[in-house]
Amino acid sequence: MHVVAQILIGLVALLHAYFLVLEMFLWQRPPGRALSGFDADTARLTAPLAANQGLYNGFLAAGLVWGLVIDSLATQVFFLACVVVAGVFGAVTANRRILFAQALPGVLALGAAVIAG
Repeated sequence: MHVVAQILIGLVALLHAYFLVLEMFLWQRPPGRALSGFDADTARLTAPLAANQGLYNGFLAAGLVWGLVIDSLATQVFFLACVVVAGVFGAVTANRRILFAQALPGVLALGAAVIAG
């Protein structure tokens, strides 16, 4: 089960690295606009906010990778809990899809990590 947990944590880290790229670098381009549903003007106006979100997603990805590298269950649980909380908050305040795109993968990885721990 340890290997499954590590793989799931790695996938959540990759997902958040992808969010970083979308929000920091592709927000005004077709992939970012498809994610947000914004027209070109709204995407341009919200790009600084999206870049800020992207940076935070990068911190989550870095923390998860760090937890994998040092093989620390406590670090993995902390960053996965942050992912889940951010996903639930995003689903409540911004878009319900965030619950499935962010929180659910975090919950699955967190459950696997705790069971394997």
